[in-house]
Amino acid sequence: MTLQDENKNDLIKLRFQKAEETFAEIENLMQLGYWRTAVNRLYYACYYAVSALLIKNDIKAHTHSGVINQFGLNFVRTDVFSQEEGRLFKNLFELRQDGDYDDWIIISEDDIAPLVEPVKDFIEKIERLIFNK
Repeated sequence: MTLQDENKNDLIKLRFQKAEETFAEIENLMQLGYWRTAVNRLYYACYYAVSALLIKNDIKAHTHSGVINQFGLNFVRTDVFSQEEGRLFKNLFELRQDGDYDDWIIISEDDIAPLVEPVKDFIEKIERLIFNK
């Protein structure tokens, strides 16, 4: 199934809007000390933005791992994004998995605070690529 251009553009905008809204939640979560939830939102902000980028480029992925892999193949290996940016996205996925499913993992401000600015930059870069800003 392929999306018609109008539907595709609407879906891209919707996914990117979800990325922005999800990222906006992080500051409040950090102020409340909800570190597990903050890492979840950091990951999902990136996930929604990358999903929008994949849709824009007609690249299909049906799972979280698929999104990460397609991002790596199509944007990191081609030097659109750096290896560091690729690792950021993958590491956020792993940290989110640990925070959501590992009862014994401790996630703290020291784990989350250094990720906020790189995630913001990552999302802004995707915005420039999608919307030619």
